[in-house]
Amino acid sequence: MTVQDSPTDLHAFTEAWQEWHSRQEARLADPHGFLAITGLHWLSEEPQRFPDAPGAWRTGADGVTVVLGEGEELVLADTTVRGEHHFGVLPERSSVNAVWGDAVIEVAKRGGHDIIRPRHPDTPLRAAFTGTPAYAPHPRWTVTGRYEAFDHAADSLLVLFTDATSGVTTYAANRALALDPPAEDGTVTLDFNRATNLPCAYTDLATCPLPPAENRLPLAIDAGEKIPYERGGS
Repeated sequence: MTVQDSPTDLHAFTEAWQEWHSRQEARLADPHGFLAITGLHWLSEEPQRFPDAPGAWRTGADGVTVVLGEGEELVLADTTVRGEHHFGVLPERSSVNAVWGDAVIEVAKRGGHDIIRPRHPDTPLRAAFTGTPAYAPHPRWTVTGRYEAFDHAADSLLVLFTDATSGVTTYAANRALALDPPAEDGTVTLDFNRATNLPCAYTDLATCPLPPAENRLPLAIDAGEKIPYERGGS
């Protein structure tokens, strides 16, 4: 009898998945998570003020700078800053969070461009969040593969993919699958039951990478998270 035929093993598998999914939902519902984003502001050399963030923001060869007006302040790593503050040059895909009252101002670089994304806990999208629909978990969607490194082994892996369900029951652009570090022989376990939506599945105020051509699977992966309710999922 295999795990998918054993009621006891299937129950334990389902319970473990439900615990994982609950953690995913809690992360999404975080007061300063992606559902709390109120704006995606692309910075330029010309100072700009935005309605959902303090100060005038600009970027240039020396990186991101904000000039805070009278009565405005940000908190960075428990240090309160006022007046002019230089965030410096940010590496690609990195971000810094600055606290402003009950909000967080994310300063980041995406696609070679400096941006800020204010996150306010009281956004309607976050307030209306009721969870993400997903396929019922089943062990048949857990498979073993082999990781072949380019120059060195990775501490963790994130696989982006689409499949025949993309744009039908799952989000069209991509889904993501986080993997544990490979074993010494390169073996990895892919549990498609834990395929997740990226932030762009919930909000247009997020930037998400697309999967490479070889990760566009021709079969239907009826596992993992479905199209969010926020995008008309069911």
